[in-house]
Amino acid sequence: MESFHYEALDTAGRMVSGVVQADTARQARAQLRAQNLLPSAVDLVRARERASRPWARGISSDELSLVTRQMATLLTSGLTMEQCLGALIEESSEPMTREVLGGVKSEITAGLSLAGAMGSYDKSFPDFYRALVHGGEESGALSTVLQHLADYLDARQALKQKTTLALLYPILVTIVAVSIVTGLLVFVVPKIVQVFQQSRQALPLLTRMLIGLSDFLRAVWPYLTVAVIGGLIAARQALRRAGPRRSWDALLLRTPWLGQLIRGVNTSRFASTLAILVGGGVPLLSALNSGARVMTNVVMREAVEAAIERVREGESLARSLGATHVFPPLMVHLVASGELSGKLEQMLQRAAQLETQALERRLAVFLTLLEPVMILAMGGVVLLIVLAILLPIISINQLVH
Repeated sequence: MESFHYEALDTAGRMVSGVVQADTARQARAQLRAQNLLPSAVDLVRARERASRPWARGISSDELSLVTRQMATLLTSGLTMEQCLGALIEESSEPMTREVLGGVKSEITAGLSLAGAMGSYDKSFPDFYRALVHGGEESGALSTVLQHLADYLDARQALKQKTTLALLYPILVTIVAVSIVTGLLVFVVPKIVQVFQQSRQALPLLTRMLIGLSDFLRAVWPYLTVAVIGGLIAARQALRRAGPRRSWDALLLRTPWLGQLIRGVNTSRFASTLAILVGGGVPLLSALNSGARVMTNVVMREAVEAAIERVREGESLARSLGATHVFPPLMVHLVASGELSGKLEQMLQRAAQLETQALERRLAVFLTLLEPVMILAMGGVVLLIVLAILLPIISINQLVH
């Protein structure tokens, strides 16, 4: 069966859209009419056609985790991949999920592998996801890999939600504080300082600096906004090139606190990927190649590629990773222990868990310190503005007395 995207009118005259499974477009139209829908357009879903639309969004993280777990369960039950996708399309209540899975199913019917078909939907299936699926297909343990992948997605989503909720309050406070300070400098301060300027009294240095900053912001804020937006766009384009991207990633790794955070995230993802693939029976070199593809930091990815060459020459995995001087020593020791005991998968999982726990602790400490630092910083800015306004008033009062 094929997947068809449709647009139709319901009984209330409203336009609805979705995906329906049928052998032909005629059968798809018949199914829609049986559901009291009047089809206006029925088109065969092709993943590559949708992938060519840059504005098309993908499956949400929560939905991707659910689909992955359901697919693993159906494959374990003995269904073929096409049957699994057909069942998931019928089961899903999200139009976007139905359309994406319909496109993947059409690509598989045309002869592509699951990972290859998902490659046409890179907004729905990230690089590391497709790398794990590719490794599972090569090893013949796709259902096991998908089950572990669903667990990993759930854990990552939980950490992301915890971090987002923790950052919500500081972000809101920052936005409100910056808006208030900007409003004071642009609208309030100029009206107040006019009184001081008309008095022809020598103003304190702090007041003169505040007046200068206010005049500067009022004069250049449109150009400053354009410059910031242009700079961000230029930086984004530059980071798409290999040289600037590597230099930027190397600088991030050398940053005192942020470097540890980035190293921990990539190490946890790399260890989790290796554990899933090794546990699924994927050969170590293939697992390492897939693991390199999940690294978001170019420097760490190159380190994994260098370690792959050492392993290919016969060196142990622990020595190869340790020689890069990029991964935490604890992970290297755990890998060495896993190689000696024959429990590499368990040790990799342990390393991933420890890195995730360390990451959560660092975030907790950072967020605990962030709130008082922000309050002090914003309080200091407001204090300077108030002092700059009060100092001339105090000077005038002293002259009067």
